[in-house]
Amino acid sequence: MDRLSLILVIIGALNWLLVGLFQFDLVATLFGGRDALLSRIIYTIVGIAGVYCISFLFRERETQAKG
Repeated sequence: MDRLSLILVIIGALNWLLVGLFQFDLVATLFGGRDALLSRIIYTIVGIAGVYCISFLFRERETQAKG
């Protein structure tokens, strides 16, 4: 779940990078515009993943035993 959420957040960040630099919304382009149902679902899923990733800030780091 952690890895999937992180991947979705990265995808969202890359989309915002495109919006900021080139005024190009890849999600809207691929899924029928900003107001299209599918685009809104993608935006919602990415947003939920971002909220989930907030929990990463409050977790203790896991140590792996060597050997």
